[in-house]
Amino acid sequence: MEAIQPPQGKCVQILVVDDNRDNALMTKELLRTRGYEVQTAENAAVAEKIIRENAPDLILLDVVMPGKTGVDLCRELKDDPETRLIPIVMITGLTDREDKIRAIEAGADDFLNKPIFPEELFARVRSLLKLKEFTDELESAESVLYSLALSVESRDPYTAGHCERLSEYASELGEYLGLSDDELVALRRGGYLHDLGKITVPDEILKKGSNLTAAEWAVMRQHPVAGESICRPLKSLRDVLPIIRHHHEHWNGSGYPDGLKEEEIPLLARILQVADVYDALRTARPYKPALSYEEAARVMHKEAESGLWDPGLVERFFEMLERRKAA
Repeated sequence: MEAIQPPQGKCVQILVVDDNRDNALMTKELLRTRGYEVQTAENAAVAEKIIRENAPDLILLDVVMPGKTGVDLCRELKDDPETRLIPIVMITGLTDREDKIRAIEAGADDFLNKPIFPEELFARVRSLLKLKEFTDELESAESVLYSLALSVESRDPYTAGHCERLSEYASELGEYLGLSDDELVALRRGGYLHDLGKITVPDEILKKGSNLTAAEWAVMRQHPVAGESICRPLKSLRDVLPIIRHHHEHWNGSGYPDGLKEEEIPLLARILQVADVYDALRTARPYKPALSYEEAARVMHKEAESGLWDPGLVERFFEMLERRKAA
């Protein structure tokens, strides 16, 4: 049986966390016979330092350790977006059902009981590394889409930094409204990916800015559909698709591409839309100067009254900004 290598070709790195030095060294030697690079840590603090410096592809984690337990460390790693996708195998000599339930609730991906049998160890490691390989490929695909989105932004020097600001505004408003962690992640991603479909729009239309002809508008209005189509194959972006497709809909039904109105428009799309309009007003463009905060507030409230934006969200957005200024 050969070690599973990641797509980039570097050797797989495994971290063994066990306060029993003999157990840790035995596990290390077993794994090294299959070609894996293995580091050991005698407690959670040492493990955390290693993970911060160079995140491993897999962690074998003893449940019972002095100080911070394996279950506590597992929970912290799974709660952190930077480490939550690292597979974790809990190693335990305990047979109590409640201990395993706590480990499962902490996010453990698999279990090994002491004493460890080599073939069982190899089988579980190989299985989880295969899953990690798929995860890494998924992350690579997402990274390509983010790069494409930023390349679209870079085609217009007047929109520099727009995606980053929009991601921040939208997620901050979502947090202010009490949305879930998954919804906040979708808003952050949507901030970068919402205009990805503009990659299909020619420069002569994209950079024209205003006074588009009817034919040019027809091309421009297809970019939300194109962006949704590009992102649809990635299941990890399923919560972002409604944002991409519907962030140009209007509260009164006059928007595009589907002419949705009021609460037919998904909430996350409406949130991103409010943030998008604010950033556009506050940024100088070839056809207009940047507006002050007070001017942007007046314009957005007026446009909300006329039926363009969700009036409740516009109110909450500026309420959030006022509180942020006061803080």
